[in-house]
Order: sequence, then C-alpha cells, then structure tokens
Amino acid sequence: MFQPLPLSIGLRYVRSRSHAFFVSFITWISLAGVGVGVAALIVILSVMNGFEGELRDRLLSLSAAVRVTVPAGAPPLHSDELVPRLKAMPGVTAVVAYAEAQVLAVHQPEMLPLVLRGIDVAAGSDSALAGVAHLVSDGSAEPLRSDPDAVLLGRIVADRLDVRVGDRLTLLVPVLREGGLPDGRLREFTVRGIFEAGIQDHDSTLAFVGLPVLQSLGTGASGESGLRLEVADVLAAPLLARQVAAVAGSRVVVRDWTQDHASYFRAIRIEKTMMAVILLLIVAVAAFNIVAMLVMVVNDKRTDIAILRTLGEGPRGVAVVFLTQGLVIGWLGVFAGVGLGVAVTYNLGDIVPWLEQLLGIQLMDADVYYVTRIPAELHWFDVSLIGGLALLLTGLATVYPALRAARTPPADALRYE
Repeated sequence: MFQPLPLSIGLRYVRSRSHAFFVSFITWISLAGVGVGVAALIVILSVMNGFEGELRDRLLSLSAAVRVTVPAGAPPLHSDELVPRLKAMPGVTAVVAYAEAQVLAVHQPEMLPLVLRGIDVAAGSDSALAGVAHLVSDGSAEPLRSDPDAVLLGRIVADRLDVRVGDRLTLLVPVLREGGLPDGRLREFTVRGIFEAGIQDHDSTLAFVGLPVLQSLGTGASGESGLRLEVADVLAAPLLARQVAAVAGSRVVVRDWTQDHASYFRAIRIEKTMMAVILLLIVAVAAFNIVAMLVMVVNDKRTDIAILRTLGEGPRGVAVVFLTQGLVIGWLGVFAGVGLGVAVTYNLGDIVPWLEQLLGIQLMDADVYYVTRIPAELHWFDVSLIGGLALLLTGLATVYPALRAARTPPADALRYE
C-alpha cells in the first residue's frame, strides 16, 4: 500500500532496532508509563464511581428521590387530591406518606436528641419499608407493621444509649397545647431493630416508627410531613422534581436527593477531580520521557535528516517523520492503558480477593469500613475523556522534537559526520 515518504520513514523508525540501548530503554519506559498512567486513572475513577453509587444507594434507602413537604405549623397536605396526580406522572413508581419530628430519647442515664421518622407501613406500601429493612443488622423491620410500640434505631444511636433489640426506650415528644403553650408527651417504645447505613448523619440521628403512631402523638408543630416519591431513574430526579413542583403548587416545598445530600456528592466530585489531576501527572511524566526519547533520536538521526533534506524533502516532511514516531509510541501506550484499565475494572471483583490472599491482608476490613468490598462502576464517558487527554498530552510531547528536527541544517549535520 502506498504511503507518503515521511510517514513511511517514521513507521520504520518505530520498528527499527538500531537505536542505542538507552534510547530503546527510554522508548519502552515511555510507552509503559503512558499505559500504566491511563490504566490507573481509569481504575481509580471507576472505583470512586462505585463508592459514589454505593453512597447514593445507602442515602436513598433512608430518604426519598423526591420529597413533597409541608413545613412545621403549615396546614396539612391534601394528599387525597395530590397523590393520584403524582402517581400518574411518568417516571414515578410510588408515592408514600411520611412525617418527621424532633424528639428526645431517654434510656437512663443517657439522653439523646433524635429525628423520629414515621413511615407508611400499611399493606401495599412495601416500598416505604424496603429501603430501611435491608439495612437492619439486628432484629427486623417487620414489627413496624403490627406493633405500635416498635421503633428502629441507628447503630450509633443504639450504642450511645446502650440499648439492644428488645430493650425499652422512652421518647419525649414536644407538642403544643391549646393556646400555643409548649408541652411534652412521654411514650415508651420497644427496640425491634437496629439499622446501619454507614453514614454518620443517619446512624447517629434517625429512628423509625409507623406513621400512624407518629401522627397519634400530635407532633404536627414540631416537625414536617409530606410525601416520598420513588422514581424509576434516580439520576433523573432533579428534572422530575421541577415537574412535581409545577403539579403540586407553591404551598409545598419540593426537593430531590441531590439537594438533600449536596455536600456528600460535592466532596466526592472534588476528590475525583483532584485524584484525576494527580494521576494525570503520571501520563505527563511519561510524555516528558517521549520528549527526551525523541530528542535523542533526532540527534542520532542527524545524518538521515541531512540526506532527506538534500534529496529534496522539506522541513515539514522531516517534522512528520518524528511526529509519526512519537505519536505511534505514545498512542500505543494510551490504547494499551485503556484496554488494561477496562479489563482490570471489569475483573476487580476477582483481582481483589486474589491480592488479599497473596499479600495476606484484608483491604476492606469489616471492623473499620462499612463497605467490605471495593465497588467499581465504569463510565465510558470517563474512559473517553481520559483517553482523549492522554492522546493530547502525548501528541503535544512530539511537537518540540519534530520542530527541532525540521530546523536541523543539512550542511551542519553532514559536516561532523
């Protein structure tokens, strides 16, 4: 197949074994550095995506994708009119009532302020209980259906109050008497389950009871009430929340999970960005190696450059020779790194146990971490972005050596040979 002369020579230089040992060594180091850097970046970002997904699942198990709330002290929500309209919206899979109140948990000699959340556990409302049930490590969430005295506590709450499943717990619920005077009601509950979400803000503050029980305590003035919307696609929740707000009217507040937990995901985005920048420096270092390698090749090929120039090849053609060589080496490393990174990510579940057995350590100790496995979630957008940036870096690394070769005077190159 016909190839332009500069391109053909550049490809021949890539395959040539006549380079000095040090030049060949730098070539392989450059290629390996680019590949390892790209692969590491893909694997690390995929693991961080996995942890982000794990965090999102745990957050959404205890909160709603979209909430329609009525602030404390406001008139109650006319859910009989609103619920059918919300259920008919595309993307909404369930609409469940809930309420919250600030209470004080008492288990002598300890006292602890809690958020008491009432969830609808009536027949047909399994979605309200399912998110909590799979997090219950001690006891069960089922007694919330039939036992009006049942309460579920977060792990940190249970530890601070020194209660276990089956213990009695007193809750002081603030209410308003007639005339607006503050008062409190005491109610004893039995701890029927202890859940663990792995998120301190939830495990240290939340408790669950049945919604009818919370409503019977008359907590309307000390908390909020509203509706929880379960959706088919949680990533579409912000758009759906705006549509719900248009349907529900201005008297209510509509929030989605990205607003409720913005600080968590903002922190993850910052960590991912900083990690990507740091790991991209590995690729940059490898690109500098490509620069050094090509400069040495240019010095080694001064005679070849002079011959090409005397045969009529212009500076542009000479530059293309070394651009071709650098791009092939750099891009081979990029594509090898992309393949390696994708392969490792897809097989991380098998690689991690093998590494733990080989090294005799446990990477995610259950005594230290809530998540005992390393999740990985490959996003092809990330792979494309990483590959594109690596191709750009390695391409830029070839520019200076190619320009230096193009500016080599043929007479000077031949004079010292």
